[in-house]
Amino acid sequence: MNSIILLSVLGLGNLFLGFRRSNRLLLPAAMLILGLVLTVNFIDWNQGPQSFFNDMLVVDNFSIAFTGIVLLTALLLIPFSEKYVLDGEASLAEYYSLLLFSLVGAIMLVSYNHLLMLFLGIETLSIAMYVLAGSDKRNLRSNEAALKYFLMGAFATGILLFGMALVYGATGTFVLRDISFAVQNPVNDSLRPMLYIGMLMMLIGIGFKVSAAPFHFWTPDVYEGTPTFFTAFMSTVVKTAGFAAFLKLLVQAFPAASAQGLWLPTLTAMCVLTLLIGNVGAVAQTSLKRMLAYSSVSHAGYLLIGLVAFNGQLEGASANGIFFYSLAYSIATVAAFGVLQLVANARMREDYNGLNGLAKTNPLLAFVLTIAMLSLAGIPLTGGFFGKFFVFSAAVENGYIGLVVFAVVMSMVSIYYYLRPIIAMYMHDTDETTAALVPVSSFQSGALLLLALLTVVLGVLPGLVSGIL
Repeated sequence: MNSIILLSVLGLGNLFLGFRRSNRLLLPAAMLILGLVLTVNFIDWNQGPQSFFNDMLVVDNFSIAFTGIVLLTALLLIPFSEKYVLDGEASLAEYYSLLLFSLVGAIMLVSYNHLLMLFLGIETLSIAMYVLAGSDKRNLRSNEAALKYFLMGAFATGILLFGMALVYGATGTFVLRDISFAVQNPVNDSLRPMLYIGMLMMLIGIGFKVSAAPFHFWTPDVYEGTPTFFTAFMSTVVKTAGFAAFLKLLVQAFPAASAQGLWLPTLTAMCVLTLLIGNVGAVAQTSLKRMLAYSSVSHAGYLLIGLVAFNGQLEGASANGIFFYSLAYSIATVAAFGVLQLVANARMREDYNGLNGLAKTNPLLAFVLTIAMLSLAGIPLTGGFFGKFFVFSAAVENGYIGLVVFAVVMSMVSIYYYLRPIIAMYMHDTDETTAALVPVSSFQSGALLLLALLTVVLGVLPGLVSGIL
């Protein structure tokens, strides 16, 4: 709760910094705000569940841990907005404040205990993202991305809200644990079809938010058109918060329905489809940005394995696997998009050929992008390897061996498209458009090195954060 209050108050305060003629104070102010909120977030660790707003919001170790991921991700991403400062972007204060307000929605998603708070969290997060997707107002691709994201997002939110209404009609409550009790002890069996349809519609609504197939069609176009800085935020913070909310809904509201085989078959089918479409789609891409968009879809599939393998509580192997995977994925993705943004700004290209010879002109960028690609591919000694290992282990423990075998095969497919940027950087020569040195500030170099270091530390010493839930 302290995090929500601080982000709301300081986000409003940040808007007033926009009245200054210079933008140079905005970036350090945003980082200071995020650093302060990240520190305050862990004050309540191991203090027991704390309820707010008549038990609509609950702060416990689960919410604190996932809040930590989204705040850390935003903090590590902020240095790559330095271009907006140097260019004198007139709306920079508004951009930073929208990011801070979107984090309020993300924290609601990981802390909710009431379906209305889930809805408020999704809307707070989504509305900010709709605006930021179209922030490059002179770029037609950005305008198209914002329009597509808004229209399809509004449609998905309507389906989610209708599903909540049907679940309320069948159970008589919006509180998660009361819904679980009503599902296990139905008062009227004639209301069960209403409950099942409501559950399915909620699954569709949240599936859209996390880019799970077959509700992923917006992802490549929106990711490609959105300015790269905000695409990175969208593919990490939104996905982490969405899966934390998904896990809470499954474990606390519908565990009985899952045990009865009413929820898990649909989730399993979505998981297989997401893995297949995400990986096969990424193979066919020539744009690094679109490849990362399909990569984001495929990683939603791996996270869905953790949901399929849940063990009925928020402190088990499945929850820990999703937590570790989200952390490792977010760090590697921020690094990948950070390098892509710097290269695209200098070379005006987002395809693989734009990376040609980068190891010779900018060894640091090539090294960091290599670490990020290896982590996303799940190669040992990176955080991504143990992220997949923990999720797969939870699935095997619960008997989903076939699903894990399929996921391993898809991981092998992913190695192909994750190695393509590495091959371009180290084995292809530069040409007229790629011979120039990509400018990188010392501030950004430090952020990139930190991201690479965190990825390797998670791969060498996973026990530092695994098992904390």
